Amino acid sequence: MKAAQLIKYDRHHPRIEVNTLPRPVMADNDVRIRLTFAGVNPLDNLIAHGDLRLVVPYQLPQTLGNEFVGIVEEVGTKVREFKVGDRVFARSPLDNIGAFAEEVVVNKDALAKVPAYLTDAEAAAIPLTALTAMQALDTLDAQAGQSLFIAGGTGSFGAMAIPLAVAMGLKLITSGNGKHRQRMLKMGVSQFIDYQQEDYLKTVSDVDLVIDTVGESELPREFAILKSGGRLVSLRAMPNRAFAKKTGMGFFKQLLFSAAAHKIEKQAAKKDQQYDFLFVHADGQQLTTAAKILAANEVHPPVGNCYPLTDVPLAMKDVREHHSKGKVLIEF
Repeated sequence: MKAAQLIKYDRHHPRIEVNTLPRPVMADNDVRIRLTFAGVNPLDNLIAHGDLRLVVPYQLPQTLGNEFVGIVEEVGTKVREFKVGDRVFARSPLDNIGAFAEEVVVNKDALAKVPAYLTDAEAAAIPLTALTAMQALDTLDAQAGQSLFIAGGTGSFGAMAIPLAVAMGLKLITSGNGKHRQRMLKMGVSQFIDYQQEDYLKTVSDVDLVIDTVGESELPREFAILKSGGRLVSLRAMPNRAFAKKTGMGFFKQLLFSAAAHKIEKQAAKKDQQYDFLFVHADGQQLTTAAKILAANEVHPPVGNCYPLTDVPLAMKDVREHHSKGKVLIEF
């Protein structure tokens, strides 16, 4: 089979080659899938640039790609949840990424069946973002009736997170381009802030929960609107010691991330707020739950440019430079 592999880490020009590899070996709890599409994400660039080696130290060469959709071709002897011919999708397990390949072998616990209303291209745009939203809400221990702020909720993350959060009974507050106001309100957003006309610091206060999608530069503003004792989870800022401990990292890395996030946690401590960092992991059961909610709301993620496997570097550049208005995909 053919696969796009990272050969050399580099911040500006990572070396990526399309190679012919042996078919991956099956285990009893595994499923073999022939891929139709793979999603391309900022995460793929972070991995190729070497920015995540402390979090996920992949040994090279490493087949890239973190989410996919495809057709089941073979199931392990202990697999009962899936059968040959099923259409499935997943976020690849952290220790078994490799969606930029013609086929993958993945543990059954990472997989979910694709809702019938989605095309394959749309389905490939869902796993990583939907699981990020589900796991962010889980990390926050979000409860019905609480208020949640998401900056820039009009993007791809908001398209997944908002219907999931609304289904949980949360009061959603988000910001974005004013042209999306009616769409956001229709999705169930309680308060929408047009960032071109308003500053959310002046119109939002004492929210229970925040999901940070921007990074460290936005945290002071987000902590300012978070109530005393509130919780914030970041998808883009600095990992902390709690994250390192939760993910089973050694004592040295726990100390390292503790020092790296010290400034953030010191700021959170001023109002007894809690800071968490999230790096999304595979979870077929969570993805199944998310898929049911998205199907009930008929959420269709926007699809952008599609590239063949030979053009993985171009697809990653497209994501890095924000050329496409929808999800960038690899098409097999």
